[in-house]
Amino acid sequence: MDLINYIRDIPDFPKKGILYKDISPLLQNKKAFLYTTEQFYKRHLDNKIDLIVGIEARGFIFGSSLANKLGCGFVPIRKPNKLPHDTFKQNYSLEYGTDSIEIHKDALKNKDNVLLIDDVLATGGTACAAIDLLENFNSNLVECLFVLELSFLKGIDKILKRKKKYFSLLQV
Repeated sequence: MDLINYIRDIPDFPKKGILYKDISPLLQNKKAFLYTTEQFYKRHLDNKIDLIVGIEARGFIFGSSLANKLGCGFVPIRKPNKLPHDTFKQNYSLEYGTDSIEIHKDALKNKDNVLLIDDVLATGGTACAAIDLLENFNSNLVECLFVLELSFLKGIDKILKRKKKYFSLLQV
């Protein structure tokens, strides 16, 4: 299945000069959405995965679906002040500003095998901030998963510098 047919370009969003890659059409199409989830599932079917960690917000969609298929738990990484318990916080830069994300301090246990998932890898700021958050735990980050990688922004270079495995279904 050619997933690029289910990615819509939105110019000047969230600000002028940015070409936003909208995955809403992929989510709306049951075959494309199922195909996407199945590809991640097949990739990790034989691994002992304890938790899927999804980055707000679209990482929640793919992550919870994958966790259900793999029979494991799901942990959200959220924007600041959205989690009700004690959190670790990580600031980061992205292509159009700065932001931060948080995870509960009790979200992972010692030696958990974890997959990190998000919809789009752009500059790598959000993904690397999530990796930094996971380093607060004695867990094993098996792989970072992305539906779409914007290769021209070279975000993958930041992940590789951290010596982390990654997989993107689609690169543009």
